[in-house]
Amino acid sequence: MPLKILIVSERFYPEEFIINDLASQWAERGFEVDVLTQIPSYPFGKVFQGYSNRLFSEECWKKIRILRFFTVTGYRESLFFKLLNYLSFAITGSLAALWIGRKYDRIFVYNTGPLTAALPAVFLHKFYKKHVTIWTQDIWPDMVYAYGFRKTKTLSFFLDRLVAFIYRNCDTIFISCAGFRKSIEPYAPGRTMHHFPNWPTVAPSAGAAGGALKLPDGFNFTFAGNIGKFQNLDNIIRGFALAGASGSGLRLNIVGDGSELERLKELVEAEHIGGVVFWGRKSQSEMPAFFNASDVMIVSLKDAPVFELTVPAKFQAYLAFSKPIFCVMNGEVRRIVEEYKTGLCAAPGDLNGIRDGFLKFHGLRDGGLKSFAENSKILLETVYDRDKITAAMTDLVVAGK
Repeated sequence: MPLKILIVSERFYPEEFIINDLASQWAERGFEVDVLTQIPSYPFGKVFQGYSNRLFSEECWKKIRILRFFTVTGYRESLFFKLLNYLSFAITGSLAALWIGRKYDRIFVYNTGPLTAALPAVFLHKFYKKHVTIWTQDIWPDMVYAYGFRKTKTLSFFLDRLVAFIYRNCDTIFISCAGFRKSIEPYAPGRTMHHFPNWPTVAPSAGAAGGALKLPDGFNFTFAGNIGKFQNLDNIIRGFALAGASGSGLRLNIVGDGSELERLKELVEAEHIGGVVFWGRKSQSEMPAFFNASDVMIVSLKDAPVFELTVPAKFQAYLAFSKPIFCVMNGEVRRIVEEYKTGLCAAPGDLNGIRDGFLKFHGLRDGGLKSFAENSKILLETVYDRDKITAAMTDLVVAGK
């Protein structure tokens, strides 16, 4: 009998997340894989075309059975609806999990976003003694406070106990960033945590049209991904404006969508900043063209303790294309970039430092960028190799350790 795995994930295909790749690999290996998730709506907060927001529905993709329940829409513009969506997933997902969960051998939680999304799996552990593995992509309660919630005694009391309850009822803990270990350990003392970073889900071979894209004439920097309140793009744009004042032919491409996109467009227009191009959201299949056509890729987050632990998934994608990286972050990513010499760094709040980074990269355009590109390839092959990571993850999930 094949191993039966239930994946609990707030996001799944056709939403573009790394769990799609892992689940399809397990299905190819002959495991019976089901996914419990919502109707797809990310990142726009609207139900995807071709889907209806029904109470329950089912579909099949790459031999994976996807069990969906309704989602709360409108969360992109409203904090109330965002919180309501989190609560809805926890409650409806838990009821659905208890209804279907008895038959599975392993429960796997892909936790990107609120830790409350792990509650359906936790209840399966409590009621049916199922083995639960969680792969955490964000740190709670740190992310709650990063969103601007004030750390009161009442909120801290509630969140600390919720986080401890969830982690202590997960048999195996996978962490996507090594720095998460220190933050989780107080909630699950003595527990072994296995570091499995994200791997690139796009590759040069995936985009046959990669060489066909024409970026603006000049030296092209590109930021790709979510455009939200944490990405620090205000400072990226203002630092770029300071560099562009020298008339050096710099170009800044911003590829993606998010809650801050329109405000950033207004900033560029109001301050008459030239050389910035907003491309909007592109599908994963279109991204190789942007990576191939760019000279330098940008990874950036605001200066906050929780982000010092984080390695954004875009970082590995940049490595897959052997691109020099402009790191405007503190913490783990900066350490990696400096240790492996894959690019240059600046502090998130230092506009002059960001300006200097743009200009230094431009000054290396006649050959100095090659060593950054070669080092990016080495880092990818030694630390972020997809086959090695997924094989080790799978062995632990199958063994139930």
